[in-house]
Amino acid sequence: MQNKGKYYITTAIAYTSGKPHIGNNYEVVLADAIARYKRKEGYDVFFQTGTDEHGQKIELKAEEANVTPKEFVDGVAAKIKDLCDLLNVSYDHFIRTTDEYHEKQVQKMFKKFYDQGDIYKSSYEGMYCTPCESFWTESQLVDGKCPDCGRDVKPAKEEAYFFKMSKYADRLIEHINTHPEFIQPVARKNEMMNNFLLPGLQDLCVSRTSFKWGIPVDFDDKHVVYVWLDALSNYITGLGYDVDGNSDEKYAKYWPADLHLIGKDIIRFHTIYWPIFLMAMGEELPKQVFGHPWLLMNNDKMSKSRGNVIYSDDLVDFFGVDAVRYYMIHEMPFDNDGNATWELIAERFNSDLANTLGNLVNRTISMSNKYFGGVVTDKKAEGSVDSDLKAVVTGTVQKVQKKMDELRVADAVSEIFGIFKRCNKYIDETEPWVLAKDEANKDRLATVMYNLTEGIIIGASLLEPFMPETSSKIANMLNTSLRSFEDCEKFGLYESGNTVTSNPVPLFQRLDMEKVNAREEELREAMIKANAPKLEGIDIEPKDEIEYDDFAKMQFQVGVILECEEVPKSKKLLCSKVQVGTEVKQIVSGIKQYYKPEEMVGKKVMVLVNLKPATLAGVKSEGMLLCAEDENGNLALMTPEKDMPAGAEIC
Repeated sequence: MQNKGKYYITTAIAYTSGKPHIGNNYEVVLADAIARYKRKEGYDVFFQTGTDEHGQKIELKAEEANVTPKEFVDGVAAKIKDLCDLLNVSYDHFIRTTDEYHEKQVQKMFKKFYDQGDIYKSSYEGMYCTPCESFWTESQLVDGKCPDCGRDVKPAKEEAYFFKMSKYADRLIEHINTHPEFIQPVARKNEMMNNFLLPGLQDLCVSRTSFKWGIPVDFDDKHVVYVWLDALSNYITGLGYDVDGNSDEKYAKYWPADLHLIGKDIIRFHTIYWPIFLMAMGEELPKQVFGHPWLLMNNDKMSKSRGNVIYSDDLVDFFGVDAVRYYMIHEMPFDNDGNATWELIAERFNSDLANTLGNLVNRTISMSNKYFGGVVTDKKAEGSVDSDLKAVVTGTVQKVQKKMDELRVADAVSEIFGIFKRCNKYIDETEPWVLAKDEANKDRLATVMYNLTEGIIIGASLLEPFMPETSSKIANMLNTSLRSFEDCEKFGLYESGNTVTSNPVPLFQRLDMEKVNAREEELREAMIKANAPKLEGIDIEPKDEIEYDDFAKMQFQVGVILECEEVPKSKKLLCSKVQVGTEVKQIVSGIKQYYKPEEMVGKKVMVLVNLKPATLAGVKSEGMLLCAEDENGNLALMTPEKDMPAGAEIC
């Protein structure tokens, strides 16, 4: 394989505030597909992902969990890394911003910027969004909310260091104009130019004093380095970059990055702040930043409280790794948001994976075993439809390469599945079961089976970067090896006389939609329950249910206590004169332990007025005052929330 040089690809590092959902994992799977593809093309690939672990949000989360921030991020980072491994992500380096080397270099960068006059100390006053860790002016807010995440903001003022963005703005504008491939898709480029660069850049806050969980500014211990200078620099510290000029050989080899793959919501930080930081350090800029769209749940953002968050490990447990990878990669448009639901994933599973691909492989191997004992032989008995099959199969390589060069990864996968669809059509055209009925057609039947086997292995070889486990299974069942892209342009390399497996295992079994829906509902209910507000209260032994007519017999009204005195010879009872409407009732209540007679006078209370009169300790009682009782037996009178007149009906 020809060595095409280096290729350095990164994802945005995942924020360690909690377990990532499928929308977060989509990016690392997409990057993995590109990395695997580039390796197969012959590039020396270095693929980096990792975790962003500092900031106020982390500090607050750790406090809620009653652990240190480091303990908190250690746990979350481990989960994120486990999910990457579960999804078969072939990263070369997993960086954490709490890595000692990274923290040291960030401190050096900050000092370098300060020494050369790019950073100055001032104070910041504005509206602050804690989840985004971003300051905004009033004019930047959307309906009074954070323009990035839509959450509430609050006024904040603190001392901070600022980076002079405007110093490098003209140079960045020139770079973007002379490197049209730098920001992709083009719509993202236009947004950055028109909304941020051309109107004039504001200086950027690069330190904080209101929290401590961050990399300390080593020459001013009140400050910690603010999130974006810390997080963005991972792309070079992960290669062993050293501010003092003693960088690792990996940095010289792989930088500049060929592709920063990021979500569209953080495009501004990667195409404005990050290039300017690099300019200030005298380093080359990345070749391309691609802001991919979001993967939504039912065309809406995911929310734990609504129970609509989809986690990759739940999907893998039900559908399998490659099925989840396929959906993530195939269902995301180039520049529009994608959509994910359990139902949509299952439908795509049944149609594309179980039917188009799985059924094709199983039918082909089964027919080879049935008609030829598993031996696949090219008898060169060509038919009229063979040339079109071969043209479609071998012509797919260049189509896939073109799509991948444009980062249209979903379209590339569609092209590959075009091979499998063409093979299925070829079965319908040639009707092997009909050919098998006549011995005279035996060579033609053998050739048909050979052509199908050849088409499948070429398709599986092209599919390898996207569904590596599935491609490997297909190659094993066909008793051959996956091919290079170069060999995928040649039809007829499958060894004639080779024997396929005698026991083909279905790649994907069709799913019962009722089971899919049941599993989704089970997870949804569990998520809602787990994220419901923790309610504090008292549970009491329930009484028998009553009909509305039973309740309607009881008459509740607001009463005003006019007089109150202790009941003689009783340790528990108070006797109150209560005005209800224009009538005064005498009511005896066992609340002496909790209220003094003088405290009762003037209170508006809730009264059951049509309770049959009774005599308590020799005193007549004509109703009942309603009270609440806690688990310790303490009582409190029930009073109306608002000022209501004596006699008002309680219903």
